[in-house]
Amino acid sequence: MKHLVILGGGTAGTMIANKLRHRLDRTEWRIAVVDRDDEHHYQPGYLFVPFGGYTHEQVVRSRHTFLPDGVDFVFGSVDEIDTGENVVRLDSGRALPYDQLVIATGSTPRPDQTPGMLGPEWRRSIFDFYTLEGAEALADALARFDGGRLVVHVTEMPIKCPVAPLEFTFLVEAWLRERGIRDQVELVFVTPLDGAFTKPVASAHLGGMLDERKVHVETDFLVERIDSERKVLVSYDDREVPFDLLVTVPLNMGADFVARSGLGDELNYVPVDKHTQLSTEFDNIFAIGDASDIPASKAGSVAHFSVEIFVDNFLQHIAGRPMTGAFDGHANCFVESGDDKALLIDFNYDTEPLTGKYPLPVVGPMDLLKETRANHLGKLAFRWIYWNVLLPGRPVPLPALMSMAGKHVPTTAPEKQEA
Repeated sequence: MKHLVILGGGTAGTMIANKLRHRLDRTEWRIAVVDRDDEHHYQPGYLFVPFGGYTHEQVVRSRHTFLPDGVDFVFGSVDEIDTGENVVRLDSGRALPYDQLVIATGSTPRPDQTPGMLGPEWRRSIFDFYTLEGAEALADALARFDGGRLVVHVTEMPIKCPVAPLEFTFLVEAWLRERGIRDQVELVFVTPLDGAFTKPVASAHLGGMLDERKVHVETDFLVERIDSERKVLVSYDDREVPFDLLVTVPLNMGADFVARSGLGDELNYVPVDKHTQLSTEFDNIFAIGDASDIPASKAGSVAHFSVEIFVDNFLQHIAGRPMTGAFDGHANCFVESGDDKALLIDFNYDTEPLTGKYPLPVVGPMDLLKETRANHLGKLAFRWIYWNVLLPGRPVPLPALMSMAGKHVPTTAPEKQEA
């Protein structure tokens, strides 16, 4: 009997378990999923919690209910991976042998990595919304907030769902208007990037939306520490951004066991081939979703699309054949913009977000890089799709690889000819 061990029962790990259980011979392969608890969180829902949009019960369900019969669910925290012995060692002392290993333990906010972030103002005037506890605490803080300087801050890239800080900024701006206190609040968006987003075309578009909403943008800001006594962000170049209420996105890192096992980069992400997700060092270890170092957004859509490519590749790999699938970094994200509207962006490693229609040319029904109510409804509908279609591994009628169908490719003006 051969053993496939999947570390992490989140989006990628659950999808892989569901899809491979139906494709692997049960008399030849045993599948185990390892996670430290039985709570599966719908992380995109965290964004709405501070505004009363979702409750705890709507974003948390039991992990094991999404795993198929024939998959062992192992409770435990990973201590290390012994790549020499092909064994996963848990904190409890239990050892799980593997023939093939999938690391799908995601990415975690680490406020402990920024001096002063976890000081006396944590969850008093400094909040995050990348955890459910943080989002719930922020909801209480916003309910009490009646004016001042509200700063939305990104510590460093990469982060899970890189558009989420912008979404929060748009939503809180609309929420302040609805409460009638927008004129009493100075909104500031602080980013380590040189613009609003990582992709130039989308960055310019989203940056323009911030300007329209009178949000000041502080770019190229690499935070060195937070002076919680003075309530000030301090950068490495000694710039300071004061705040009354700080909504921060802490440094995101991969799991600590990845570092202990000698498998990660400086942020504990596993180096892999960006097209196959196979480890660059070990031919029986894959890293999927946020756990890998691929140069794509750390978003649920990337996990979904990459898993679609991974499954057939994995079956070829264990059969001793070359992997023929090549993931292209495909990501698409709804970007909430407030007032019950949202944008949709669709891109990959090589192609920036473009305007147009998605997923079908002309028909859509979604508009790309355009604020519409249909996009907002699509974002809300995705929660049902996530629980009932994606996690169980059911087919989704969207191509895993990015399509140019329906996209408007900008034309460049011809260069002037010299006389």
